[in-house]
Amino acid sequence: MERLAIHTRLKPGCEEIYDREHATIPADLEGAMRENGVRSWRVFRDGLDLFHFVEVDDYAALQAALRDHPADLAWQAQMNRLLDGDFDKSGGSLPLVWEMT
Repeated sequence: MERLAIHTRLKPGCEEIYDREHATIPADLEGAMRENGVRSWRVFRDGLDLFHFVEVDDYAALQAALRDHPADLAWQAQMNRLLDGDFDKSGGSLPLVWEMT
């Protein structure tokens, strides 16, 4: 299993819209994510900064499976309009510096 921390940033003024629209995700998107190995995906927000914590069997395989999935394409279009730059699916995650287990 892979654990990733990914950082994205909102456009100023989009915080409330993002929180409201991201309170739930479409059932077909959640199903596709679970079918392709997502065990959990958490998003934390600090002002404009978003931190995604992802637990997934294989992140590259997940992104390949969702690349042309209609539910993911619609979701990315909906969310990317609120981001300062599109969500980078390439897997560029934040490096782990410290962990207490």
